[in-house]
Amino acid sequence: MAAILLLEDDEMLSQTIAAALGQEGYEVTCARHGEEALDLTYERRFDLYLFDVNVPLISGFDLLGELREAGDATPAFFVTALNDIASVSRGFDAGCDDYIKKPFDLDELLIRVAATLKKHMQPVAYRDIAFDPQTGQLLQDGVEVDLQRVEKAIFALLIERAGQTVPKEAFYDVMEKPSDIALRVHIAALKKRFGLELSNIRGVGYRLERP
Repeated sequence: MAAILLLEDDEMLSQTIAAALGQEGYEVTCARHGEEALDLTYERRFDLYLFDVNVPLISGFDLLGELREAGDATPAFFVTALNDIASVSRGFDAGCDDYIKKPFDLDELLIRVAATLKKHMQPVAYRDIAFDPQTGQLLQDGVEVDLQRVEKAIFALLIERAGQTVPKEAFYDVMEKPSDIALRVHIAALKKRFGLELSNIRGVGYRLERP
């Protein structure tokens, strides 16, 4: 199930979009202002951002720009009433993948969301390892590897964000009994099994170094 962060300060529109996405099987988290959305990106991992622009505290443009500068490559759409060329240009300069102008057709939004997620959830290769985010299949040297659910979820977070620091909170989201000790045990097991080059960013999280 893909996780989507929706930043929209119009409560009725937010509920409408969230309901439509929910009916398609997506897990939607809603934020009403930029600072709330920023905090949520630190707390967990999302597969797609849907950001309005003119929202309180931090604009959608500034928020995405800050996330991109921090190395967050999560696909992002701007869904906004700003339809002039200068705004569209600024949106893509900030690092968005798509720019949807209000008012919009919900069916078109769903089509674009599905297409973007499909494109970005292609199998990921890392040394002799291949991981398919859509099916959860994990191969090493072409042979399927069987991992427990939690370890596979932790590994997915690491390999999909290779080169980026994954915050501890993102790992906690996929653990049954989250704790620093339990996380260290899982990380150590994965490191030993696959010979991964992992960095512990003290107090923040873990990073799988690019080969």
